[in-house]
Formats: sequence, C-alpha cells, structure tokens
Amino acid sequence: MVHASRMATGQNPASQAAETVAVVENPQGSSPILLICEHASRHLPDRYGTLGLTPEQLESHIAWDPGALGVAQGLSRLLDAPLVHATVSRLVYDLNRDPSAPDSIWTLSERTVIPGNQDLDLAERAFRVREVYDAFHGAVDRFVEPRVQSGQTRSIVTIHSFTPVYRDVPRPWHIGLIHDADARFAQSVEAGLRKDPALNVGMNEPYSPADRVFHTLQRHAERRGLSPLMIEIRNDLIRTQDGQASWAQRLAPLLREGAQEL
Repeated sequence: MVHASRMATGQNPASQAAETVAVVENPQGSSPILLICEHASRHLPDRYGTLGLTPEQLESHIAWDPGALGVAQGLSRLLDAPLVHATVSRLVYDLNRDPSAPDSIWTLSERTVIPGNQDLDLAERAFRVREVYDAFHGAVDRFVEPRVQSGQTRSIVTIHSFTPVYRDVPRPWHIGLIHDADARFAQSVEAGLRKDPALNVGMNEPYSPADRVFHTLQRHAERRGLSPLMIEIRNDLIRTQDGQASWAQRLAPLLREGAQEL
C-alpha cells in the first residue's frame, strides 16, 4: 500500500501536519485494469468538523458510496489490479466533478442541506480544489502515466454504489454499467451479467455521462485512449462484507475477460 498524496489540515494549513487523500493499493498489480474508487470514504478531516451534520447523516450515502471500497478491494485482490481510492468524504469535495461544476462542493445533497458548505468564500473553495481534488487526481496521474507508457494499463474502471430509492423513485437495477462513446468494455461485462436472468442490469443507469458523472474517466481514461467503465452497484446489496465479496467474485472474471478483448 502506498500513501500517494496528502492534504494540509487545520485552519492554518501551512503549519499543520498533512493528511492522506489518496492511497494506492497493490501498486505492482499485473492486471491491465486500474481500479479507482473516488467515493470510498466518509471521513471528514478535523478542519471541517461535522459540516453541521448529524452522525446518522455522516453515515449515509450523502457522505460516501457505501460498500464501494470493499468491492474495489476485492476486485483488486482477485484481478491483481492496482487500486487508487480516496480517504476524504465527497462532502468536502466530490472527486468525480470538475472544479468548475457547481456541485463539486455539495450544498444540498438529495434533500439534505450541508450547513458547513454554505456560502464558501473563494479562498476556501480554492483550498479544497488544491488540497483534495488536485492532490487526488495528481496522484492518479503520477501513478497511471508510467503504466500507460509501458503498456501495462489499458483500461480504467471506477467503482460506485447507488441508493435503492432516490427522491421517492425506486431504482430497480441491481447494477449499472456507465459508458460513453467507447462501449466495448461495458457491453462485454453486460453480456456476462445477463447470463443470470435474476439480475436487473442497467446500461447508463441510474446515471449516464449526461449527468456529468464521467469526469474521472474522461480525465484519466478517455484522454489517454484507455477503455473506460463506471460500475454502479445498488448499495443495499453491498452493505455487508459478504455482499461485497460476492459482487467482487461475480465481476472479476467478467472484467478479466473484457480486458483481454480490448
């Protein structure tokens, strides 16, 4: 495991110890797939307190993607794939958003107001971009570029989870495969998943690139000519370690086969 990048903490960042924002696991992994989990953690550095939220709210999906990191770590082991994951909650900064996006720092998540994110001044926004967004994505760039140049990495797969109900609308899919123009990897995994008639598989569900959820893959995969795939698993299916292990075991051979076809 490599602690890849750090952010300053405290009200006087220059005088405080640094805090890890990006971790690389299995950096020597032999797989041609790089796994990324942007919403892996609900951790808030001391600088941010609780952002005015309750413990229950900080446990909920507004703070992270429950279960996603467990699935990503399982896939990393099964595929022998490197994994880069964040250690800071998306309530501080949503790492799957460009800094120009209005929802890169959430002030309202679904129906929950984020008090500590209201009316931020330009200096605070710039601090979060530099110390969270730039630190995390810079770590990904530094890790993946040599692997691409040497031909080791051919695809990037991001792992997420989604809620069973969003704004009172049920979401029937067990898993969603999100792709843009390059649909090769998504279609290969879809074909494998559809062999199980009990699975409800969504293509570009519950999100699509039109929802601006493809930022990480645009930045790190598409611009390098790598095949991108975003996987969304319904979070009630991966709340437990058994659920996370089961989905990792289900997906690993499909990802392995799909990568071989690229």
